[in-house]
Amino acid sequence: MEHLYEMLKQVDGYIYPNEIELHWGILIVIYPYITGLVAGAFILASLERVFKIKVLRPTYHLALLTALAFLIVAILPLVSHLGHPFRAYEIMTTPHLQSAMAIFGFVYLWYLMVVLLLEIWFDYRRDLVLWAEQSTGLKRRLYKILTLGVTDLSPKTIAWDEKLGFIITVVGIPSAFLLHGYVGFIFGSIKANPWWSSVLMPVIFLLSAMVSGIAMVMFLYMIVSKFRKVKIDMACLDEIGKFLFMVLILDFTLESLDQVHRIYEAEESFEILHMLVNGKLYITLFIMQGLVGTIIPLLILGFFRIHLPKEKIRKPLYLLTGLMVLVGVFFMRWNVVIGGQLFSKSFLGFTNFKLGMIGAEGYLMAIFWLVLPFCILSFFLWLVPPWKKHAEAELSE
Repeated sequence: MEHLYEMLKQVDGYIYPNEIELHWGILIVIYPYITGLVAGAFILASLERVFKIKVLRPTYHLALLTALAFLIVAILPLVSHLGHPFRAYEIMTTPHLQSAMAIFGFVYLWYLMVVLLLEIWFDYRRDLVLWAEQSTGLKRRLYKILTLGVTDLSPKTIAWDEKLGFIITVVGIPSAFLLHGYVGFIFGSIKANPWWSSVLMPVIFLLSAMVSGIAMVMFLYMIVSKFRKVKIDMACLDEIGKFLFMVLILDFTLESLDQVHRIYEAEESFEILHMLVNGKLYITLFIMQGLVGTIIPLLILGFFRIHLPKEKIRKPLYLLTGLMVLVGVFFMRWNVVIGGQLFSKSFLGFTNFKLGMIGAEGYLMAIFWLVLPFCILSFFLWLVPPWKKHAEAELSE
């Protein structure tokens, strides 16, 4: 009885007994968040490779390595959430075309093994061969392994590396859209939940992914440059800020359109959703996602389009903007995943969600999965540093 009383204290109004405890917690929030960073970072890299926006060259390889580091971790929060994590590989080895998550496993493997790894390998192959000759010890052995035995440095072979890398990047653009758009599809296709069931959900997830990925690369570029004590390319930073501003406008517009459509349609779930956003989600939706993650960054980046302040003013504002956008997109994922489970399917009551500290669904585990990609990225930057890659002018010699 005491346990039942404690559970009922979490309930406001009438709610079904099996809806008191949320089935999806913080790990399912992190899963689409990290996946979105992957897609956004890759799309930013493709602007330089495919669309020849050369001013973005300083962040091209950093964006690719960032996408790879986060992609390696992207599926691990899901595995951690499973009751039988050691069987997780079956989702990617057993075809099941009627399962949305099983199909995502194939999308994930395609993007990791075929697109991202191959593009980075073709891009770094020449340098790996040269570094294997110049290095000693552990690095030398690692570089030799990574060359996969292909050590030909003839101009014809290098030209083929460039051509194949370009083709893979072109294929990777729709693959990146598919990767995170499919995450939005998984939520948007759940018809029983009016907070999730929207045809705009895949597009909203995709645009917010682009926003977060661009913001992450901008943030990392400034941090890495600071640690290396090198001058930041302000032309590159301004260009990233311009693209971030444009995508942020599209994301804000589409999310506003989705809310206007819900208000105009005013289905039977409208009253409970109105109470949800003005009650339990007020801080995370209006303050963290809306004000901190969208409105303030739009005002800062919009001001830069009207008047460009001095470099010493722009740098901290770009850093702050990137951080605020990342926080805002995280809370967007929180509002979707957690918010969609806080109200009863009867539309008559709410339950509460309290994030614990320890355990598989605690915030310490969440912090671990968020920190791990940065550790992997640090290893990549040590092993294949973009700033030590040979210049294109040397490549033609």
